[in-house]
Amino acid sequence: MKQSQKRGKRNQTGAWGEEIAATHLKKQGFVIIDTNYLKKWGEIDIVARGTGRSGQIVRFVEVKTVSYETKQDLEQAISRGTWRPEENVHHNKIQRLNRAIESWIMENNYDGEWEIDVVAVRIVPREKYASIKYIPNVVL
Repeated sequence: MKQSQKRGKRNQTGAWGEEIAATHLKKQGFVIIDTNYLKKWGEIDIVARGTGRSGQIVRFVEVKTVSYETKQDLEQAISRGTWRPEENVHHNKIQRLNRAIESWIMENNYDGEWEIDVVAVRIVPREKYASIKYIPNVVL
């Protein structure tokens, strides 16, 4: 497979994961404020706000997605504890995310509490299956 084909497939997988994550967050009562906020220095996948007490907090959500050929492959990876998508949210990623968050906060004149959350999505496109793990308030 050519490099451009791999990148295209990876971008498609990421887009599916972000769509699945946004739908999941909405079902959990979150309101999606913004998606794919992009600056040269970083990107925010989803900006959301919860309900109740958590509605006072803006959540900057990083979505990490991994794709499997079959549901059995996905289940084996989970049972073995092998690579998890959320492990790809490393220090450098958080730094870039923080720079994008600073820009979003300034552009939206936001002066309240905020947190960084992660949504890890594992998908099996051929079987139209996904598992979702929401990790609130990630601090590295």
